[in-house]
This record gives sequence, C-alpha cells and structure tokens, in this order.
Amino acid sequence: MMRNFSRFVAVLSLLAACASVTPAQDMPSGGASVPKVLQITREWVKVGKSGMVHDKSESAFVDAMSRAKWPTHYIGMTSLSGKLRSLFLTQYASFDAWQKDADAVMKNSALTASLDRASLADGELLDSMDQGVFYFHEEMSLRPRADLSQMRYMEVSLYHVRPGKDSQWTEVVKMAKAGYEKAAPESHWGMFEQVYGGDGGTYLLLSSHKTLAEIDKGFGEDKAFEAAMGADGMKKFSDLYAECCEQSQHQLFAFSSAQSYVPDEWIKASPDFWKRKPMAAPAAKMPAADKKPTP
Repeated sequence: MMRNFSRFVAVLSLLAACASVTPAQDMPSGGASVPKVLQITREWVKVGKSGMVHDKSESAFVDAMSRAKWPTHYIGMTSLSGKLRSLFLTQYASFDAWQKDADAVMKNSALTASLDRASLADGELLDSMDQGVFYFHEEMSLRPRADLSQMRYMEVSLYHVRPGKDSQWTEVVKMAKAGYEKAAPESHWGMFEQVYGGDGGTYLLLSSHKTLAEIDKGFGEDKAFEAAMGADGMKKFSDLYAECCEQSQHQLFAFSSAQSYVPDEWIKASPDFWKRKPMAAPAAKMPAADKKPTP
C-alpha cells in the first residue's frame, strides 16, 4: 500500500469549497476513461470553528448544489493530522470540461447567489484558503480504485522533485510499482503532478481506505516489500530517491459526509454514512421570567 512506499522513499497537505468537485482519487480502471484534471481547495479552519460548526457552514454549499441538481459532485475531507483544515476535491475530464462547468455555474443566478452567501458565512470560520490544480499520471499510479463510495479515509503524500531530476523520479516510481505489485497485491495509489498553484516538481500521491486497520496492515508489509526488491534493488531505490526528491510530507484525512456533495448512487450504496443528517437548530432561549436562579 501507499504508506509503505512513503516509508521506503525515505521517511518520505496541501489540498482541499469550490462550487464544483468530483471524487478525487482513485480513478476508474478496467477500460474506463480516467479524468485528468484534479482541482483542490484547502480551507484552514480557525481554532474552535471546526467540527459541527464548520459542518453546518459547509452544508449551505451542499444544499445549494442539491437544489440546483448540479451534475458535478465533490468530496470534502477533514484533517486527522497537521493543522486544522478541510479539503475539497474536484475532478474533470479536461480543462475544457472545467471551464464549461464554471461557465454554467455563472449563468445560474440562483445558484451563484446561494454560493456567494455560503462563502461569506464560511469565510468567518477560516484563517485562509488556497487552491491547486493537479494532472493525473496513469503510468505512475498503481491499481487505482474505481469506487470510493465505501471509503472513509485518505492518505496524502506530497513529494517535491529536484529540478532536472524527473527521469530519476520516474524510475523511483517505476521501481515502487514493481515491488508493490509483487509484495502487496491490494496496494493502490493515484499519482498527480501539480501544474498550477504551487512549486514545480510537486507530486501528490493519494490512497484511500475503508478502515484504519488497512494502514496497520500496510505497515506490516514492509518486510515483504524489501524481499521483493532485494538488497541491491533497495539500495538502488534509496539512492535514486535521495538524488531526486528533496522534500516530502504525509497526512491523513477522514471523509466528511456533511461537507461532501456526492452522487445519489453513493448515498444509496451507503446511506448510513453518506446521507446527510439534519443540522440541529440552535437551542431556544428561556424567557427571563422562567430562568432558574444561578446558585
């Protein structure tokens, strides 16, 4: 699994409410076309403003999209490591498809008005927000999953490749894929290169999980990976990585049903998780005459 890849590439988020997003990773396989463009928005949440407070604010975006029956969907995730933040991920078949979706949003005055109101209210909960655009590399990905409806967690690893070391990075990923195909048949990841909104040479590796027990299993596969690579292979792998990769980060996120706008098929497949619960209304204040004296 991806976490093993992260560890062996030397101890090896960026991410992240846009008006439209579709499931970020894992991509369809088995002959299905693979969407190439991943747009990610990252919201840094103020201390004390996460949890249900932010869920309620984000529900305004989901409600707006639902009322409009908008065809483009998105996944929201909340951080389990690092600074408090929410990530919202959108995927498009092409940049042209992204433009057409954005143009359609702008032409829908009711939707844009609702999104503007939601953005204004949500902004009060945030320290900052940024965006990045990534391009999917199928040749660097391993067995990406076609269906995320049953997934609940996402591991995110970011790698920064030194200028002029692209060929070495390509070889590192190729070796990792070969080793994991032998050592861990269930391993999977999607690889994206950042093309806008960040430093050049930035790659994002994503791997989804149904339970955190899958991460326990992944750590236990280290020896199998080493055996598949062999002593000489591990040395070459480590040397290449040290030569080409100058920085890395690893983060863990949980899918948030309250902050996601997902297809009806996902809700039908897993209603206990994806069907949104009504947000609790604020408690009514007691009339002054009915208040009990404070002891």
